[in-house]
Amino acid sequence: MCKECGCGLPGENPVGISAHRHEHGHDHHHHDHDRGHAHDHEHEHDHDHPHDHEHSHEETDAGHAHDAAVATHRTVEVRRAILDKNDRLAKRNRGFFLGRGLLALNVLSSPGSGKTTFIRETIRALGKRLKTGVIVGDLATDNDAQRLRESGAPVVQITTGTVCHLEAEMVANALKQLDLGGVELLIIENVGNLVCPAAYDLGEELRVVLWSVTEGEDKPLKYPPMFQSANVAVISKMDLATACEYQRDVALANLRRLAPEAIVFETSSKTGVGLEAWCEFLLARHRSLKETAA
Repeated sequence: MCKECGCGLPGENPVGISAHRHEHGHDHHHHDHDRGHAHDHEHEHDHDHPHDHEHSHEETDAGHAHDAAVATHRTVEVRRAILDKNDRLAKRNRGFFLGRGLLALNVLSSPGSGKTTFIRETIRALGKRLKTGVIVGDLATDNDAQRLRESGAPVVQITTGTVCHLEAEMVANALKQLDLGGVELLIIENVGNLVCPAAYDLGEELRVVLWSVTEGEDKPLKYPPMFQSANVAVISKMDLATACEYQRDVALANLRRLAPEAIVFETSSKTGVGLEAWCEFLLARHRSLKETAA
């Protein structure tokens, strides 16, 4: 999770939620914390004997080590509390989705992998077969949300500011602004990031991890926690496979090492390859979900 960036910790992380097009302006305050300690000592001694100055340094170093250990312990406790709270809210979201017979997807990828285009083409390919609503998460701008609104689907934008992942509470708040009338499929487009979002359950039925052929065959090996958590893996931009000398067998073998049970779809949003199989899968999962909820 976010060990270095600090996102998800209590602080000045403004989150905006919008169901309509507008621009967001955020002023973020950055705080520099001096976690290191520098000690410059100059001593002149006219006598030649062991001095207890070295002992005082040992005490100082021990004190610093103790303070660091306490700070680390407190940080771990805070992070654990955050994840525990998130898990509780995710469970509530899951119950809400099930109660409405709503199939919820958490779609994750690196920036630039084609996630937004894939979602847009999914909505278009489904047409009237499955009414879709979308929640979009981005640090800034609502560009992706605007592109998805072109598909005719209701879209709510979550602008996360400095937070590099979506959380269950953000999704719950966004749902209050999303027109769910008749919606059967909810697609949550997470922030483009394959690290931090892996730790945050949103209450989804399916976690869909997407990576493009242009990112290399070893992408799953570089981000094990994310791919291990995937229910579905979507390989995008298959139309570029030949141009980038994509090695399909190697990519699939790497994926299977981490996610042997994940369902795999190889797709191209440009040519439409694989999209119908993906849509048929979603339709079948939605039927199964409705039967479970009945």
